[in-house]
Amino acid sequence: MAIKTFKDLNVYKLSYELAMNIFRLVKNFSNEEKYSLVSQIVRSSRSICANIAEGWAKRKYEEVFKRHLIDAYGSLAETKVWLDYSLDCNHIPKETYGNLMERLEVIGGKLYQLHDNWVTFE
Repeated sequence: MAIKTFKDLNVYKLSYELAMNIFRLVKNFSNEEKYSLVSQIVRSSRSICANIAEGWAKRKYEEVFKRHLIDAYGSLAETKVWLDYSLDCNHIPKETYGNLMERLEVIGGKLYQLHDNWVTFE
């Protein structure tokens, strides 16, 4: 399948799906976490796919596109930290934490693969 938009990128699809899963998951967090942990983890997880999309829009400029992929990886790392807090504050079970971390590792690998193999054609 040809890649015509950022939505065709597998790494985008996976990161969007992950962000939606996290959004649904945090609905069960306590009200006291609503404006702190919930807000942070939702924002950072959404930022992964948002950076991919923004970079795609600027893909004519290879280094700019790659910079956005690096920013996406930074948001991915931030999401891992918020998941650590979610686990340690007993908001999510270990199994859910492990599943989400595995998915983040896959997305991270795909981000680096795309970064290292991207070539802009004029």
